[in-house]
Amino acid sequence: MFENIDIFAVVVEMESLNKASHSLNISQPALSRKIMRLEEELGIELFRRKGKRLEITRAGQICYEYALEQRTLERKLQRSIEEFKTTVKPASIIIGASLTTLQSTLPDLITIYAKDYPHTDIKAITGKTHEIVPMVKERKVDIGLVASKIEHPGLQCIPLFDDRLCLVLPDNHSYVDKASIEITDLHGLPMILFSRGTWYRILMDELFQRYSLQPDVKMEIDSFEAIIRLVSTCKTATLLPESYLRRHFLEENELVVRFIPALDQTTRTTSLLYTEEAVHHPSAQRFIEKAKSHFNRND
Repeated sequence: MFENIDIFAVVVEMESLNKASHSLNISQPALSRKIMRLEEELGIELFRRKGKRLEITRAGQICYEYALEQRTLERKLQRSIEEFKTTVKPASIIIGASLTTLQSTLPDLITIYAKDYPHTDIKAITGKTHEIVPMVKERKVDIGLVASKIEHPGLQCIPLFDDRLCLVLPDNHSYVDKASIEITDLHGLPMILFSRGTWYRILMDELFQRYSLQPDVKMEIDSFEAIIRLVSTCKTATLLPESYLRRHFLEENELVVRFIPALDQTTRTTSLLYTEEAVHHPSAQRFIEKAKSHFNRND
């Protein structure tokens, strides 16, 4: 019964059997049977069905209020268990990071966090953004870090900062001394780019298509660091997110950054993702607060 009450609460919140079935990852007929079974067990009608609309009854409202109380108690129990666990073994946190954030943002956040909580066992799992979202939703990771704003039922999203692509060149490249560089200057330009399927490569390909550009792609690589080193060695250009372009990387590899106005169209927001339950995970909550403080986000 209690499992079906939780499911009933999701239907109330989604205001639709169809949306609720997608959120719960069960078929709509199966969801309808669970609601009918709950109504039979309780001996009451939870919804009045008006066409495709569901209207909650007064008895249904009482059940929903109970379901909310039950959730609160479950979270209190989970919090108490987590607090107990942290007293008997080292604290831990699992972070799911997209390839972009793994290389550009996560190392700084881990460094900041570890200064105050050096004994926390931190694990990172990488994947594409569309892979990280379900990991967070299914609690395979405590927190997700992705280069995108995500709107997804059951997930909290905190925007941290905006990022955009920049043109990076060896300091002896012919474009370095150009008074201005336009997006059309990338046509036919020898370049090393991210591998296909990565978030920023998708942005690049959309931009190339929009302006009918065909750069001369010499290599496709997943690693920011490898791209940085090869650009200098191979005397090619690349596009990298501004957040990754630390001064020491540029100086060590004799690189120059040039800004192209059209690349403002590639601006994307790096965000933290977590479920409501993560708020009751002490290590995860501390990591979230550290990240918000670092980027001056007080949402």
